[in-house]
Amino acid sequence: MKNFSILICIFSACMINAQKKLPVIKANSNRMTILEKDNGLTTDWNADPKIKLDVYTTSKLDTEKKTIKVKTDIDSATFTIKKGQNKDFIVLLKGKDSCMTRITSLPPKNFSKVKPVFHDTIKLSINEQNTMFVKTVLNKTDTLILNFDTGSSDLTLTRENLKNKIKSSLTSGSNVLEIGNRVYQDFRIYPADLAGHGTEGRFGWDLFDGMIVELNYDKGIMAVHSQLPKEVKKDKSYSKLTIKYFNNVFFVEGSIKQGKSTNTDWYLFDTGYQRTIMLDGPMLKEQGFPVHTMKEIRRVVMRGGQGNEVPVITSGLESFTLGKYTLTNIPVQVLSQSRLVSRSRMHILGNEILKRFNVFFDFQNNVVYLKPNKLMDEKYIEHS
Repeated sequence: MKNFSILICIFSACMINAQKKLPVIKANSNRMTILEKDNGLTTDWNADPKIKLDVYTTSKLDTEKKTIKVKTDIDSATFTIKKGQNKDFIVLLKGKDSCMTRITSLPPKNFSKVKPVFHDTIKLSINEQNTMFVKTVLNKTDTLILNFDTGSSDLTLTRENLKNKIKSSLTSGSNVLEIGNRVYQDFRIYPADLAGHGTEGRFGWDLFDGMIVELNYDKGIMAVHSQLPKEVKKDKSYSKLTIKYFNNVFFVEGSIKQGKSTNTDWYLFDTGYQRTIMLDGPMLKEQGFPVHTMKEIRRVVMRGGQGNEVPVITSGLESFTLGKYTLTNIPVQVLSQSRLVSRSRMHILGNEILKRFNVFFDFQNNVVYLKPNKLMDEKYIEHS
């Protein structure tokens, strides 16, 4: 009877496994692409049978579910995934090698129910180059001046500082960063050739996922809240913008106007970009926007965060509208060639514009609240 019971258990387990049979996608090449249909993010992926379980993590979901398409050289499959859910499948390579793959959506973070409620206020500084920064401590050892760069994620330090200044032992998973009275962890550290003027690196928005972040240039503070202050929703001078996530950064909608033409699109909200707005010239031309009528002011060569050269034309834009606020006669940067990020083109909204607003980032409900501050009418800085 005992042996019979064991056989019954084995049979039942086999039946359950059969019911949970994983989808199989055929492939002759290990190269494939993963497409997030809601935001157009395309990622190149390699199927590798040597990896026990290869995991692709989606961008943060700003809706209840996301549609993912996996495409190989000869086959494809589409999956719908919800927040905090996993979807497993097998890539059958050349008809013999099974590559176990998982698409995962991280569970949403939300600190609104944390007790006690926290409101942590930090001194916020901004220099003449539009780099805003705060004082931080890494691994309880290294004091660092870092830029809060919403156009990035995790923590990035310059190679020079990593080599000559950092005394603490850096690891892949146990680093901690003190900002004000709070400690942040579970982030990666990346090297870069350059950082914002006067800083030793930058930290991204995702350190505060599930929290509320306030930038108040009138008071010179950055504050991190577990709940959105009630007065923000009551203050009608705040404009409320929806956040759209893409490749672990976020975008808001804005509109540009030149003559009789208006173009509305999503803009990377990038406090780490020191200038006004970077526009993708070829994309705008394809959409019929009269880039050619914008008066050219100058031509320069900029450098990206990794030291790469980016040729840019500065031109005069008639107006830019963000929420219910419109700025006029703006010197914007127009790319003569599209800058591809994960096979996608984009416009970038920089801190020469963003510093003119006091802001609340609601990373619980995926919205931005902003209203003009004392810098609103300042003359635009002419960067060299």
